[in-house]
Amino acid sequence: MTALPPLSLYIHVPWCVRKCPYCDFNSHGVGHNAELPEDAYIDALIDDLAQDLAMVEARPLHSIFIGGGTPSLLSPAVFQRLFSEIRARIPFTPDIEITLEANPGTVERSRFDGFREAGINRLSLGIQSFNDAHLTTLGRIHSGDDAEQAVLAARSAGFDNFNIDIMHGLPGQRVSDALADIERALSLAPAHLSWYQLTLEPNTEFYSHPPRLPEEETLFDIQDEGHERLKQAGFERYEISAYARSPAQRSRHNLNYWQFGDYLGIGAGAHGKVTRTDNGRLSALRRWKSRQPDAYLRRRADPRGYVAGQQVIGDDEIGLEFLLNALRLVEGVETELWSARTGLSLEALERATARVRQRGLLTLNQRIATSDKGLAFLNDVLADIEPPA
Repeated sequence: MTALPPLSLYIHVPWCVRKCPYCDFNSHGVGHNAELPEDAYIDALIDDLAQDLAMVEARPLHSIFIGGGTPSLLSPAVFQRLFSEIRARIPFTPDIEITLEANPGTVERSRFDGFREAGINRLSLGIQSFNDAHLTTLGRIHSGDDAEQAVLAARSAGFDNFNIDIMHGLPGQRVSDALADIERALSLAPAHLSWYQLTLEPNTEFYSHPPRLPEEETLFDIQDEGHERLKQAGFERYEISAYARSPAQRSRHNLNYWQFGDYLGIGAGAHGKVTRTDNGRLSALRRWKSRQPDAYLRRRADPRGYVAGQQVIGDDEIGLEFLLNALRLVEGVETELWSARTGLSLEALERATARVRQRGLLTLNQRIATSDKGLAFLNDVLADIEPPA
């Protein structure tokens, strides 16, 4: 019998102070000082998890990621209760990684000590930029100085493992502006950096009313010079937009996604993916939960439960799903992981990737990985892969 992949848990908290114009996540602005239904939401999360337990199959959790929205709007006490309830149902690995997305705004900074005491051992700080003019354009509620103070507060609370999110390709941004953001982030000595380009996603304000973005040549210069500066600073690029000071400081939760591991998703709009075996064949089940916060809370009294929809990913799709994730990694993945996670043969992989390998965009030896050129044009690589089956 094929061993099942590692298991992670994603928890979605849908509220934020204000919806940013570029954000296409399931987030709902509630303004400052809103009274959130914390206890009711935690009760629903626990109930939601209980309905997913049949898919765990005796595996422990090796990572938890709490995203949003702005999860740090919830109080530390409710996280402590939540983790206690989760642990009572699913064992944790001894070195479990528990990440919380946090807003650099001053409201949340005082809570970092409590988050640490609750069991959270990694923070992901959504800074996006240290440039106040760019932050205003992005609709962020913090300043560059607020962001720096948040990092210092996190360190004071004992967080030595934290990520800083920085966005580039912003409206009106020059190469020097993007590099200045990198320099200020580096001065704060994070363990991990997520450095990614602003994209105009459907169903966002920026998509409906597009701002003027930098010219393509400027975008290429930002990427080239930014990658080089991060490399000089000792950061290893291990995923298309993720950098770590050492392999031990890579995001284990995200690595599980990219290596086509399994994850449960609880909370409003959360998605999950679990591997299934049927007569020796592998497939994957994707399921997603009710999206609107009020509707999600009402599902607790609904015999249908929290699942809003699901999809079985079979032989005709599972290989492509695997590659969509694995090829984001700079080093790719070991070839043997292909068969272990998809149930497909290596011959199927060879057929699917023949054209991109002939173009020098992908290598297939002991590992499946894009070339440097292939990583730079990943969308073209994925579009040219034959559906493996």
